Amino acid sequence: MAAGTALPVTALPVPLSGRFKGSFAYFTIKDRLPQILTRTIDTLHRHKNEFFEEHGEKGVEAEKRAISFLSKLRNELQTDKPVTPLEDELPDTTLWNQYLDYQRNLSNGNGEPSWFQSPWLYVECYMYRRIHAALAQNPPIDNFDVFKEGKAQNFFESQGAIIALCTYFQELLKNIKDLDEKQLQEEFFKLLQVSLWGNKCDLSFSAGEDSSQKSSPLQCLEDMVPFILVNDMEKLWLLLKNAKNRKTDECKVRVDIILDNAGFELVSDFVVADFLLSSKLADEVHFRGKSIPWYVSDTTKNDFNWTIKQLQAANHMWMSRCGINWEGNLKKGVWVYHDHMFWTLPHDFSSMAEVAPDLYADLQKSNLLLFKGDLNYRKLTGDRKWEHTVPFHQALNKFHPAPLCSLRTLKSDTQVGLKPGQAEQIQASEPEWMISGKYGVVQFDPAL
Repeated sequence: MAAGTALPVTALPVPLSGRFKGSFAYFTIKDRLPQILTRTIDTLHRHKNEFFEEHGEKGVEAEKRAISFLSKLRNELQTDKPVTPLEDELPDTTLWNQYLDYQRNLSNGNGEPSWFQSPWLYVECYMYRRIHAALAQNPPIDNFDVFKEGKAQNFFESQGAIIALCTYFQELLKNIKDLDEKQLQEEFFKLLQVSLWGNKCDLSFSAGEDSSQKSSPLQCLEDMVPFILVNDMEKLWLLLKNAKNRKTDECKVRVDIILDNAGFELVSDFVVADFLLSSKLADEVHFRGKSIPWYVSDTTKNDFNWTIKQLQAANHMWMSRCGINWEGNLKKGVWVYHDHMFWTLPHDFSSMAEVAPDLYADLQKSNLLLFKGDLNYRKLTGDRKWEHTVPFHQALNKFHPAPLCSLRTLKSDTQVGLKPGQAEQIQASEPEWMISGKYGVVQFDPAL
């Protein structure tokens, strides 16, 4: 199957892979992925009684089969076995198996694609797809989300930060009509930064403050500005302002947010989306989530709806107000949630126009695409060993459906668009700078 790129393969750097011993990809495949599988197996074990209560013996039998499936998968991974075709009959199975054929062709007879030899992005996505298959192939527990507990826990552990953010935002909304353009821009930049740092900001976010939030809960943001390695927030502001000025009745301004984590980060994305509408910078916001449980904490439709319901039901006035307003935005159609199976395929985004032309065409209707998080950045740039100074536009490899921006904290070792010497300077004092989550980017491409 074609990779969806017109460039000769030699023009692109090699993908990150476990075959580079000592690399972050290598340690992720060697240590972290087996741990995730072990935790997934433990989660199923702990729910055995619940499966029995709901489904009787059939539920317990299904749980045993799923665990056996996952134990086998863990063994395949740890012993670097060849990647095998998917055997389920889900809507995306054919595309996955075609992609395996494509990987086989790439290897030019140098052995079968395998866990440590193939691209890290591929095998990591493949693991999550196999976790999904373990449940999907074993009714009656086929709708059980093995990651749901962790996502809910993150939400509840972040209550202080969520209250602080909702309170700050509701206070802001009271005066939003009185803000001049400079003040509006400042607020936009603050909320973008909260969304950028996502879960990272949250513990420092409400540290020691009571819920009346006498000082701004966004105080910590000032200290974190130096850690934004590429900061294109001004460009976003200009783009949205120009779109607003050109707007006609027929032509609405639309922003799409390609979501990452559930929990606090999702709430911070909701706040940005509400701000865009309330400040009249956008007329509608489209959210893009995952159609299956993915990468432990990624947002699915269930997580999206659950979060808004939790906020509505909260016994905190401003949290509840946010939840009620956001439910209203969905009902009015000014917020729209979509999922699409492309987001959980192994392809990078340069393949989207070919593999999912319907999705690509829909994204082309947007004025701005906000891609949240590290996995989206990896898929935007093909998860390759790029030189750090390569322009972002070039690394996107012809993926230009609309102006786009990545809001990403660095948690994997690919990063482009830096100034000459910038990476080397940080590397000298912080060898782990690309994987620590300490640094971030707000990186824009105008799609021209």
